[in-house]
Order: sequence, then C-alpha cells, then structure tokens
Amino acid sequence: MEAELVALATAGATALVQQMATDGWSAARDRVTAFFAGRGAATPESVEEALDTGRAELAAARRDDDEQLRADIHADVHAEWRARLRRALVADPAAATELRALLAELTPEEPGAREVFDVHNTISGTVNGVVVQAGRVDWPRLRYRDTQSPDGH
Repeated sequence: MEAELVALATAGATALVQQMATDGWSAARDRVTAFFAGRGAATPESVEEALDTGRAELAAARRDDDEQLRADIHADVHAEWRARLRRALVADPAAATELRALLAELTPEEPGAREVFDVHNTISGTVNGVVVQAGRVDWPRLRYRDTQSPDGH
C-alpha cells in the first residue's frame, strides 16, 4: 500500500507542477487548495500561499539562464508537493479517491492518446529464445539458430 501512496503522491505532484505553468492554473490552484483544506491539515490561505510561492519560484527559474538552477528549483517544488500529498494520503487513506479524481481533472487524457487492443500469440514447438507479446514490436527481426540437442530434440 505504501508504494501505491508514493506513486499517487508523485503523480499528483507532477500534475500540480505542470499546471503551475499553464493558463488553467487558477482553477487547479483552487482544486488543490480545497483538497488540502478539506483534510483540516492547513488553512486555505496557507495552502494558496505555498502554491503561489512554488509557482513564483518556477516562473523565476524559467527566466534564468541557468539550466541547472531551473532543474533544481523544479525538483524542489515537486518534492515539496509530493511530500505534502503523501502526508495527506497517510493521514487520510480515503483521500486517495479524491486525489485520483483531482488528477483526472488536472491531466485529462487526450482523445486517441491510449490505444487499447487485444493481442493473441500462438507458440508451438520448442522455443529456445525470447518470446515477446506485443501489439507492435519496432526493432529488427531477431534470428535464432537451431539449438536442438544432439539427439534431435
């Protein structure tokens, strides 16, 4: 369960940091503020202030010519919100459902972004090598030598 919470908190922080650079930031900020304030762990004002501070730091970093500084600030803001989200999830496991809904709002899937289809493979005989099940494999064909045993099997 811990790994799932970490993955969910990481996905939430990633979506949040991405939203900080968009025109839809105001709506995202309001939803994230409501998520945290609804847990009673912080006041809406303190959450908004922390969100706005993170966004301002990212904006300042984008204007800077120092690529490493930009990466460091991005990593710091991401880590801060990942930790906050993880703490909220640990304190209230029911928050996972709300965070998943929030993620769906913040990162709507583009039409056609996910292609789903069935794959059916049939393997007969003896296979002495790698078997890959995939809808499409984009690498040169692999060739296998005949590796039968000396007695023909």
